[in-house]
Amino acid sequence: MPDTASHFLTIDGNEAVALIAHKTNEVIAIYPITPASPMGEHADAWSAQGRPNIFGSVPQIIEMQSEAGAAGAIHGALQGGTLATTFTASQGLLLMLPNMYKIAGELTPTVFHIAARSVAAQALSIFADHSDVMSARGTGFAMVASNSVQEAHDMALITQAATLNSRIPVLHFFDGFRTSHEVAKIHSIEDSVIAAMIDGDAVQAHRRRALSPEHPVIRGTSQNPDVFFQARETVNPYYQQFPAILQQAMDQFADLTGRAYRLFDYEGASDAERVIIVMGSGAETVAETVSGLLAKGEKVGVLKPRLYRPFDGTALLAALPTTTRAIAVLDRTKEPGAEGDPLYKDVATAVLDAAGAGRLPFAQVPRVVGGRFGLSSKEFTPGMVCSVFDNLHSLSPRNHFTVGIVDDVTHSSLPWEERNAPAQNSKPFECLFYGLGSDGTVSANKNSIKIIGDCTDLHAQGYFVYDSKKSGAVTVSHLRFGQQPIRSAYLIGDDRARYVGCHQTIFLEKFDMLKKAAQEAVFVLNTSLSQDQVWQSLPRSAQQQMLQKNISLYIIDAYEVARQSGMGRRINTVMQTCFFAISGVLPRAEAIQQIKASVEKTYGRKGRHITRRNFEAIDNTLAALIKVPLPAEVSSSQEIQEVGAAQTDPFLKNVTAEIIAGRGDRIPVSLLPADGTYPTGTAKIEKRNIGLEIPVWDEQLCTHCGKCAFVCPHGVIRSKAFPAAAAKDAPATFKQVQIKGKDYPQGTHISYQVAPEDCTGCSLCVDICPIRDKSNASHKALNMAAIGPLKEQEKLNWDYFLGLPDMDRSEVKVNTMKGSMLLEPLFEFSGACSGCGETPYIKLASQLFGDRMVVANATGCSSIYGGNLPTTPWTKNAEGRGPAWNNSLFEDNAEFGLGIRAAYDQQRLIAEDCLRQLAHTLEPSLVEAVLNSPQSNEAEIHEQRQRVAAIRDRLNNVGEPAARQLEPVLDALCRKSIWIIGGDGWAYDIGFGGLDHVMASGRDVNILVLDTEVYSNTGGQTSKATPRGAVAKFSASGKATAKKDLARIAMTYENVYVAHVAYGAKDVHTLHTFLEAEAYDGPSLIIAYAPCIAHGVDMSNNHRQQNLAVDSGHWPLFRFDPRKAQQGQNPLKLDSKPPSVDYAEFVKSETRFSMLWNTHPQRAALLLDQARAEVHERFERYQQLAALDWDEEIQ
Repeated sequence: MPDTASHFLTIDGNEAVALIAHKTNEVIAIYPITPASPMGEHADAWSAQGRPNIFGSVPQIIEMQSEAGAAGAIHGALQGGTLATTFTASQGLLLMLPNMYKIAGELTPTVFHIAARSVAAQALSIFADHSDVMSARGTGFAMVASNSVQEAHDMALITQAATLNSRIPVLHFFDGFRTSHEVAKIHSIEDSVIAAMIDGDAVQAHRRRALSPEHPVIRGTSQNPDVFFQARETVNPYYQQFPAILQQAMDQFADLTGRAYRLFDYEGASDAERVIIVMGSGAETVAETVSGLLAKGEKVGVLKPRLYRPFDGTALLAALPTTTRAIAVLDRTKEPGAEGDPLYKDVATAVLDAAGAGRLPFAQVPRVVGGRFGLSSKEFTPGMVCSVFDNLHSLSPRNHFTVGIVDDVTHSSLPWEERNAPAQNSKPFECLFYGLGSDGTVSANKNSIKIIGDCTDLHAQGYFVYDSKKSGAVTVSHLRFGQQPIRSAYLIGDDRARYVGCHQTIFLEKFDMLKKAAQEAVFVLNTSLSQDQVWQSLPRSAQQQMLQKNISLYIIDAYEVARQSGMGRRINTVMQTCFFAISGVLPRAEAIQQIKASVEKTYGRKGRHITRRNFEAIDNTLAALIKVPLPAEVSSSQEIQEVGAAQTDPFLKNVTAEIIAGRGDRIPVSLLPADGTYPTGTAKIEKRNIGLEIPVWDEQLCTHCGKCAFVCPHGVIRSKAFPAAAAKDAPATFKQVQIKGKDYPQGTHISYQVAPEDCTGCSLCVDICPIRDKSNASHKALNMAAIGPLKEQEKLNWDYFLGLPDMDRSEVKVNTMKGSMLLEPLFEFSGACSGCGETPYIKLASQLFGDRMVVANATGCSSIYGGNLPTTPWTKNAEGRGPAWNNSLFEDNAEFGLGIRAAYDQQRLIAEDCLRQLAHTLEPSLVEAVLNSPQSNEAEIHEQRQRVAAIRDRLNNVGEPAARQLEPVLDALCRKSIWIIGGDGWAYDIGFGGLDHVMASGRDVNILVLDTEVYSNTGGQTSKATPRGAVAKFSASGKATAKKDLARIAMTYENVYVAHVAYGAKDVHTLHTFLEAEAYDGPSLIIAYAPCIAHGVDMSNNHRQQNLAVDSGHWPLFRFDPRKAQQGQNPLKLDSKPPSVDYAEFVKSETRFSMLWNTHPQRAALLLDQARAEVHERFERYQQLAALDWDEEIQ
């Protein structure tokens, strides 16, 4: 009988799967990777709470150093007789493949849960397709697909039962983001059902097969050609029986819950002639469309494969209507060079085999065509489904097609129109919310959907669109709720949204968001303008649509409400309250009560003060929300400002600007680079305008120290020194003064200028400014001011500033703060979080070495804000030189950088050899000068470039073969600065083996580790850099072990330059470290302290946190320079004093530590005592090493 105790939950796909995995396993090995990380986070949190599985034990959660490590740990746990699982995606799954072959080869039951995601090819993508899981289809794992959140929840249990009963391991996959992160209302599975599904005898049989000295065996032997082949064939019966075993588990599940599944589920007309076969979330879109087409009399259907491996062709054909005449098989993957994609080939083979054996269940052999859709979460809509069905109408339907793109190169794409899609049978209430990355909009809307799902009888769905930039990008929340289950696995279309919330006023100037609004919709705008001012501020197109669609307009100054409530710039609670107050989905009083309950649940453990501020914001919102009466006619002359309008470069206009405008889906194939190569210097065109305030320079007070430009995370405040005559035509508001200091002659002016449209308003420049007005201590040489009155004049000033000449690099005193900040940053306007602790280090490297820099960047925050389309902050100077950048993978970055170093070294050797061969033809003295140039400073590098240019000119007149060989490698004779950049997750964990090898190599590479002490990019999971006592994802009860001392490990090689820096605590030390490290002819390792929002601090206090970290001893500053040892001096120099602040002061200033005091105060006290002792012990150890008499030591 169906389980009547089942209740509803409103959760996302990751949590739905993790609930079952945690209940049915005993060991869970995890490693973070988007979009699968939340499954591990949930499991870790539940185990930290002591939540048991159905066997009565609390699952053991083990975070490993990589996905390969996680798979190895699972293999070992399974061989030890436990029930074990893991979660992963994309490259993570590929790293597990070797172990998966072993696990399957040993007939070991387990389920790996995969949030399917694109595998990096011409670019990385964190979004959904099946390229990862299709790479695993030869491992021997069974493969089972889920299409929705409910199915993912159910299949997690069904596959667990099937693997135990069959001994075949299972790869259970569902679409990353589209299913993993979709929030939906589902029927939960009760423990009684879980227990009934898990066969106790099968569990005991698994335990009896464990490796044990009580009944010893060997497993995992090495076999020779005489028996290996036969041994591989022994497993055939197990795979032949698996489909029946899986169906049996499905049938048992149906008996227990009433939710029935088949190996191949068919929906549609019983006499369908045209059928689409598709796996994953796309199947839900096809099913919804089929339902609409059936109402119009169409004979169509959809077949949804649940079991993909082992592939049961007979069951597939039996599930299709006997009237089927044409089949379109849709794959969400691409196999370049193949005759067809995987599912298509399997279906075609099944049809061919059955036809050959005379077993076809159809009146005639159906036409089978294959198509590709939805790569990297590309939209797949009802209009596209109709296009596929229309293709099947043709007497000769197009095969190997694509749908959802415009392929004007190989002309594979099907045309589609959304207006051809049938009307939905049910019409849910649809809402859109436009927010700013990191403003809390997404988290608020997740809470809203959960409140609706939990507190009403309505079905609910939430899906959240955001690119992989760290902040400043648009986030769009798509919420649906209604009386019927929601199967719309696609975004809300034009004229559909009945509620549109614009949480950032600037978006109205950039996007036509009201085209999504339905008739009689509600539009809520966050604005500081009054009721009388707001209408005139709107673009003309927005006014037109409001009047044409009779849209109700509401306004609120959400930032002011948040400020008054002590919430800074977090407006999520304010805008969430607006939604419930206006939408009427819940009675207002009940809605407010539920929002407050949600706040308590979300923020309670972080401190009562946070909860109290949110409550105050909720209460203040209702009074601040205003309905604006609309005038009778359009009055605005403003239009939406698109960046493409000002672009003349064809690529920037037709590609980059189109992506920025949100029209990237329609860019044709022909306009995109085939090999993933894009121009640099494009971040400057975005002009995101997200700062509410900008710094204003008081030129009369300033001492020109350069600190403000040094600390700016986004490179928006800069200094230039120039002859006064160069600025004689400056705008009236442009500020310039005689530069201070004896190094600069009279008549040399300096200006500090801000880029107003690129500033994020983090205020770190003001914070670092050391100069105060003696008569007014609150007034500094830099002060924040509202951007409104300043924007237009500062735009003019910025443009003028850029046109001023830069100081000759060879004349700049780069070892001074003032001098180094006169160098142009070649890393600017990144998408990093406001106040980011990482980017100042990268920007500094680009200023000092950018014109000769090649960067190998590990996947992580720095690769995303550094290399995520549509733009990049890496740029070039007026001469066309700048950093060349690439990201290979996460785990291999050190090796990747070493390979680049080896390439340039080899090219230099080739060039030198060619030069020697050509010395008789070229000027001997010129060749000699090139070969012997030390290139140890800017002047020498400049001279070498001139010499190389002279040689290049002369080569045109040299006909010898050596000249042709020399031409492409000639630039290798100019010094290249190779930088290997990444975060602590890479350096301390997954990439540590490679990092260790590269340091041991002795090669001239510069390694910059941006240490945020967590996996920042994937959401804040624990790394080996995480300090003891910190609460992070994967360490829900506080990390129990100490931070890895990477620097001390590196020092053991003795030929590696090693340094600890914290720019906010000691900026000149950081500057000198970078100069020393790059000058060192060998491997250098700079470990840079980088405060992060994951620490739970206001990033405007970034510098305070760096000072506390240094003063408490948490982050000692030092440099280890092997060159000193060669001179008989101790190579280690401590650059910070012994701890002068109690470690508790540092700990209690950051939520990542303090939250443990709210949940586990005794454990927090214990870990604090241990950490305090470690800090002092570590500093004393460094003191001892730095005090050694090196001459005496080496005798």
